Amino acid sequence: MKSFQEVKTYRYENIAKVSLNHLELNLFHDDLMRRIIKIALRNLESEWGLPLLTLHFFLMGSAGRFEQALWSDQDHGIIYTGTEKHQQYFQKLGLEISEGFSLCGYERCDGKVMASNELWCRSVHQWEAQLTKWLMDETWASLRNFSIFFDSRVLMGDKNLLAHLKTHCFKQIDQSNHVYTRLVGNMGNMRKPIGLFGHFLTEKYGPYAGTIHLKQRIFFPYVNAIRLLALREKVFKSSTISRVRELSDKFRHIKLYEEEFMRLLELRLKLQQDCKNYEEVQHIPISNLTKADKRQLKRITNSGYKLWKETKSILLKGV
Repeated sequence: MKSFQEVKTYRYENIAKVSLNHLELNLFHDDLMRRIIKIALRNLESEWGLPLLTLHFFLMGSAGRFEQALWSDQDHGIIYTGTEKHQQYFQKLGLEISEGFSLCGYERCDGKVMASNELWCRSVHQWEAQLTKWLMDETWASLRNFSIFFDSRVLMGDKNLLAHLKTHCFKQIDQSNHVYTRLVGNMGNMRKPIGLFGHFLTEKYGPYAGTIHLKQRIFFPYVNAIRLLALREKVFKSSTISRVRELSDKFRHIKLYEEEFMRLLELRLKLQQDCKNYEEVQHIPISNLTKADKRQLKRITNSGYKLWKETKSILLKGV
């Protein structure tokens, strides 16, 4: 494929074939994004010539965790092995990639977590310094940025560079007894979307009245809990499922949550088939659910908040 428009057409002609299979859907997204990046590299070559350094491009967010839905926004970054003089080239490349992603249906990140942003396009040494600062800083924004970074995997380039940076983070965390307390506090304001009498607590106003925000209210307890355990046990993998499998030898109880999280991924695919954009994917209209779907969603939700409570207890014990 030679243009972003060709990739866009390919996406819309083929995504329905993988829309009900979580693994196939995420492999499809990976393939699309690699095609977009290769076109961005060719486009930039015509202006800047051949790059002198290899691109090391990584994904974060749901893409980094291999948990994308039919629609997804952008969360990505670049690591390069050169010096600051190479920053302009790679940031320009990040901008071209972000533009390609947007044209092909991946909405730009509202928080600008994209390789077009200098904060997410860094040399190895710049990344080391930035990650250290984020971990030592007690602000909400810094801890949020670090958590976003930790859910990362390489899409194109050398995986060892990202592994090196995660090892750097593990060493920094080992030097502080308070990081977990700060991270738990940073993630601790999740509100359970089920009331005292077992009814769903939906949005009351606005265009999504009568819905529940799927990511914030149901996914986050699972994702945040397993991320923190992965940090403590120095797990390099980024997906929630792969982390659970690596952690289950030590924390045997979390194996039960793998099944519930897989059901959540499957239920999301089932419910999002008619969604037309990224915002619609995130909101579940409760009135559209069958009684069986509601029962399943309540069970999955209760399990996620139980996992979060157990994880906080593990991490804060003895702190």
